[in-house]
Amino acid sequence: MGSHKDGQKETIVSYSDLLLQAKTLATALRDPQPPKCALVLLPKVPAWWVVNVAGSWCGTIVSCGTTMLTPRDVAHRLSKCEADCIICTPELAASLDEITKSVPLRIIVSDNQEDIRAGWICYNELLESCRGRSAQPCVATRADDIAQLFFTSGTTGKPKMVPHTQATYGIGHIGTMRYWLDPREEDMIWNISDTGWAKAAWSSLYIPLMAGATAFIHQKPRFDAKETLRALCEYPVTVLCAPPTVYRALVQCQLSQFPLRALRHCVSAGEPLNPEVMHTWTKNTGLQIYEGFGQTETTLLCGVRKGMKLKFGSMGKPAPGYNLKVLNEQQQELPPYHEGKLAVSLKQGYPIGLFKGYLWDEQRTSEAFRDGYYFTGDRAYYDDDGYFWFVGRADDVIISSGYRIGPFEVESCLQEHPAVAESAVVSSPDELRGEVVKAFVVLAEDFKHQQAETLIADLQNHVKTATAPYKYPRKIEFVDSLPKTVSGKIRRIELRAKEWAGLTEYSSGSSGSSSNHGG
Repeated sequence: MGSHKDGQKETIVSYSDLLLQAKTLATALRDPQPPKCALVLLPKVPAWWVVNVAGSWCGTIVSCGTTMLTPRDVAHRLSKCEADCIICTPELAASLDEITKSVPLRIIVSDNQEDIRAGWICYNELLESCRGRSAQPCVATRADDIAQLFFTSGTTGKPKMVPHTQATYGIGHIGTMRYWLDPREEDMIWNISDTGWAKAAWSSLYIPLMAGATAFIHQKPRFDAKETLRALCEYPVTVLCAPPTVYRALVQCQLSQFPLRALRHCVSAGEPLNPEVMHTWTKNTGLQIYEGFGQTETTLLCGVRKGMKLKFGSMGKPAPGYNLKVLNEQQQELPPYHEGKLAVSLKQGYPIGLFKGYLWDEQRTSEAFRDGYYFTGDRAYYDDDGYFWFVGRADDVIISSGYRIGPFEVESCLQEHPAVAESAVVSSPDELRGEVVKAFVVLAEDFKHQQAETLIADLQNHVKTATAPYKYPRKIEFVDSLPKTVSGKIRRIELRAKEWAGLTEYSSGSSGSSSNHGG
């Protein structure tokens, strides 16, 4: 089932191994009663797969989170989802002793007995205690029983609880599998995403298991582009699923030095992928990148499928089962090339992969579901061929001197310039225009020591010639890094909030270079 490399050792887990361990853990968890909800904070280790399968086996809701959560974050999640079990690493357990005292079942996943703390149970010992016992049968869950509970990654505010049922994921992801990720039994799938993101459940858990394919795990302390390329050369990974931030980093390397002989299919999701990155990847690897668009609340909403004509920058056509529409402020459907609110029409039927509402949050649910539509919170348009084009989150769109400007288009123009490794575009206050376009730019290594004012003018002129001149960034600030969610999405909300609070420097580390050239 899985091939695991953590930088020190390699482990192969077969499907029979996974099932045996999951049934053993489920039997242990059901003594005497299985937990109602388990908060799982584990990195990319085999135990994460075992825990997820065991949860389905014994009827426990699994709520996964990143190991980067702070004690305050964990306390909030425990309170909101009413978890009665927590499964985590020794490092996290040490910081969570106090806030988890009331949690009935606390489990530490570690091979080192010295890591086990008072009041916590050792994962390996728990498995060992039930080894040899007759496994309890799989619980007969209903299609509408909650299987997974996610907290949204929060690019636009406080996280919401998104429940997915046995049906929305167990059946809903058949479309994601067949029409986008395209795995076969002989494939090895490497999904580069944190286990705390719904995307891990998509491409690391449900789809590999449904396809009978192999899930490849590469556990490293931090992402390294060259190490990732070396692993793609060393192991027979055939399907790569990665967020745009990973592809942007990979194309900064000398791709010609890394022959990716086994790789046959590349997909990207999380946020739109800049056309220039796609061009560079294809030119150097011979492989296309197939974009997919979905949300924590859905399965695949829209995507580019094998056999479809590629349009760089487009997120493709609606996935089977989803009737996507673009609406104006009066909830009227718009014709091609008119930007509006992206929504799922529910008038001809309810998509199997769409969640039913935010858990215990009627207000946010009623805001998302109105007038026979589910509103995604994104803005988009579609062309004459039915391809959809992402403009931005509704809160990300910039209105300057009466013009509506989507951040993604400006970021894509900037990405075409060799000096730009990555960028984020937000609104910035301006006395004359109300707000203007500001770009936070991470420079490519070869340009980090060049004169800032010259670079700023060069980038501004580049955008003016690459797109409509009114879209160019009147302000540019060079930064060392961009704030991101655990899934790799850029947190424009954080940058925008600092701009409108009157802050001039980005706290993660700025070169101090900023300009509003061009008047």
